[in-house]
Parts: sequence; structure tokens; C-alpha cells
Amino acid sequence: MATLSRRQWLAGLGAAAAGAALPGAAKARPNFVLFLADDLGWADLSCYGSGFYESPVLDRLARDGMRFTDAYAACPVCSPTRAALLTGKYPARVGLTDYLPGLQPKDRKLLSVQDLDNLPLEEFTIAEALKEGGYRTFMAGKWHLGDDRHGPLQQGFEEATGTSGAAPSRPGQGDPRRDGAMIDAALSFLERTRDRPFFAYLPFTLVHTPVNPYPPHVERFQQKLAGMNLPAGRLSKERQGNTRLFQDDPNYASMVYGMDEQIGRVLRKLDELGLAGNTVVLFTSDNGGLCTHAKPEGGPTSNRPLRAGKGWCYEGGIRVPLIVRAPGRVRPGSECRVPVITNDFYPTLLELAGLSLRPQQHMDGVSFAPLLAGKQTLPRQSLYWHYPHYHGSTWAPGAAMR
Repeated sequence: MATLSRRQWLAGLGAAAAGAALPGAAKARPNFVLFLADDLGWADLSCYGSGFYESPVLDRLARDGMRFTDAYAACPVCSPTRAALLTGKYPARVGLTDYLPGLQPKDRKLLSVQDLDNLPLEEFTIAEALKEGGYRTFMAGKWHLGDDRHGPLQQGFEEATGTSGAAPSRPGQGDPRRDGAMIDAALSFLERTRDRPFFAYLPFTLVHTPVNPYPPHVERFQQKLAGMNLPAGRLSKERQGNTRLFQDDPNYASMVYGMDEQIGRVLRKLDELGLAGNTVVLFTSDNGGLCTHAKPEGGPTSNRPLRAGKGWCYEGGIRVPLIVRAPGRVRPGSECRVPVITNDFYPTLLELAGLSLRPQQHMDGVSFAPLLAGKQTLPRQSLYWHYPHYHGSTWAPGAAMR
């Protein structure tokens, strides 16, 4: 017979109480759909200035909501940012500071920090907090925060499908067709979810390498590239790495377009089910685009005018797109230049849900709900990044502050 921890018992009791005592209030609370792209750069969407890639669905989402110009991932690599999103803490406070399983070189000047290999079960995640508040919780896609004993079902998600993502470069990662199966599961969840508000967390494998061309759209971007007059010299040096200076890979462009199409399927389903008017949709990325690498050709994308990319604590590695559509809460077509970071999602969703904040948990996050309502400041002076590891992009251990 399975046993429950005290925390699990209390969480279940809280959810039951919320559903029994506040049925009307629960139905009035907003739903949440959170899309997390994998390695999508700040400049990888047409609504963020790309002249080569195309993202018509996300462009429309930005027109219907708010586009953040200075949003940041909590780390220049994936797993720590995912941990920050779920816990509301900086990765260093969680103790998970590198992608899993990480890089542990033996022949470098500095020793790498020995960090965690799993998101600790002791962390009380945003999924657990929303579940306790009466929300149904669902996750489909790339978890990348540990083994099956430390998966989404152990961290507050009632339903979960996808991959642990312990080896993010395995074949099939970054494939629109694989992510299409993830979206199939999400659509099924939406169709079955009418009785309670919900939180659907949808972390893509796109647009992570290896670059997998999406056949329906490759020719489109090959023709587009042929008509572009790019200057000579497509690479520059960044320490020991090579940085791609232009967005000129039709295969990568097809992946961006394929991801955009999958997001469109979810938005259409929200419309069909009559849920769009009471659903907050958020889209962001786990780190900057991969443009700097030890490989002779560099990475597959370009983050210009930002410097460097994934793996680096320069702007290209940490600044990411963030789009929020919240009908009745956000002025359509608005833009926000106030810096926000992944840690902020936890308190923001709680505030939008009308639930009590948990400052002892999301201690490094600040709710940006006031920005959605038009405010121009947050009660914070600085943001921090701590990445004490080597990375294949040729980054060496370091940190940054804004």
C-alpha cells in the first residue's frame, strides 16, 4: 500500500477544500498554458526582429498580448532554468546549476562545481501550489530535471507525458513531429478539462540540436535564403568558439516554423472549447539560441545584435522571448521593457490565480502581474546569473549581473 508524506496529504486536503468550498471562485480563476521552447533565441521570432525565420502564430499572440523586450532565462543552459521556473528560486539556491548530465572536463584550468542531478523533491513547485489551490495540473514534453523518481508526477503534475530529457541531444530531440505527439496529448487534456481551472505546462524539444529539417517547410526557406543578399563572412570568434553572424539555415528555420504550427494547434483548441477568454497563455525559452560553439561552423542560429549565445552569460545566452496573452488583463499589442526572469513565473501565476504567495518558496521571484496591468517598475534592483561550469560553446565558469 502506498504511503503519503505529510506534504502530499496536506496538499490533497487543500485541493479538496478548494474544490468543495469555492466551486464558483474556482471556475472563475484563469487557466494557464505555459509553452517553453528549447534553445530558442531572443531574435529567433519574426515579432522579435528576425527577417529570415517566420512565426505567424506567435506574432499573432504578441499582437493579442504583451511582448517583453528584456526577459531573461535564469541560466544560459536548460535544466537550471527549468528548475528556476518550477521553484521560483535561482538555480544556485536550488543547487542545480548545469544541464543534466552536464560536462565534467578533467583537463581544464578550473574544477567544475558538483551540482545536483535531480530537482529535489523537497522543493514545493508551482504545480504543487496550483494543485493545492484547486487547479488540475498537466505536463507534456521535455522534463530534463532528473530520473523517473524525480519526474513531473512527483512534483505536482497529475498527468504527465514525454521524456525525462536526461540526454537532450539524442535522436528525435528538436523534431516537430515528436513535439506534435506532445501537443496531441495536450489537446486531449484540454478536451477533458472543463470542471476546474488548469495549468498546462508544455516544454518543447524544439529547437534543440541536432537540427532536424521539417520537410513541409524546408524548401520555403531554401528559396527565401536564395533571395537574400547576405554579406561575406558568416562567422566571428568568441574566445575559442565560432559565432554564427546571420540566420541562414533553412533547416533550423523549418524547425522554428514547425514549433509555431504546433502552438497554433493549442490556441485553436482553446478557441474551439470556449476557453481562450479565460486562459492566460505564456511563451518563453529556457536559454538563448545556440550560435557560439567549438565546431568550425558555430551554432545553427544567430542572436545578433546580442553577444554570444547558449552556454554564455552574455546577453545572447540569457535574454529570451516572452509573450503573455491574458484577455481582460493585458492591453493587446503592448510592449514591456522592464527586466523579468524565469524565477518570476511562480509568484506571477499565483497572483493571477488569486492564490496566496509563498515567499518562503519562490524567494528569488517577483510577480510581474503588475506589469501586465500596465505598471512600469518592479520592486527589484538587480538580476543575477551564476554558471560555474564549462560548456561546449567554449564558455568557462563565470557569472553576470544586470
